[in-house]
Amino acid sequence: MTIKLIAIGKTDNKQLQSLIEEYTKRLSFYIKFNLEIIPDIKNVKSLSEAQQKQKEGELILNKLSATDVLILLDENGKQHDSVGFSKYLQKHMNSGIKQLIFVIGGPYGFSEDVYNKAKGKVSLSKMTFSHQMVRLFIIEQLYRGFTILKNEPYHHR
Repeated sequence: MTIKLIAIGKTDNKQLQSLIEEYTKRLSFYIKFNLEIIPDIKNVKSLSEAQQKQKEGELILNKLSATDVLILLDENGKQHDSVGFSKYLQKHMNSGIKQLIFVIGGPYGFSEDVYNKAKGKVSLSKMTFSHQMVRLFIIEQLYRGFTILKNEPYHHR
């Protein structure tokens, strides 16, 4: 199985980008992982919230193949503790899917089309985080999940 994280807009904070790269490297020891950035939409000031979500949704859906399993990082998604999230990953790996895709939406969330295509929603917290920080948090939790599955000590440090 491959895991892909799709996010809208680049990370402009160098320290955050460095940490994202560090955890991406760590995660790559356990599973094939890709971070794909969809560039910010141009001229968003001329678009309504719904139009922006629709355009971002089209760009997200264009990145998917028919067999991909799409999971949205969404404030209304299911919350897991780290051990529960590792079991969630294991369940997907056991199901035989080729690619599990997590998506971080734009500032207004996801279009209805993206919600309809999704096979699940995960929430990292009831709190709101910047979209750039969520990238680090989900990659770190993926890494943590695999260390838990391998019974390695990272989780308890």
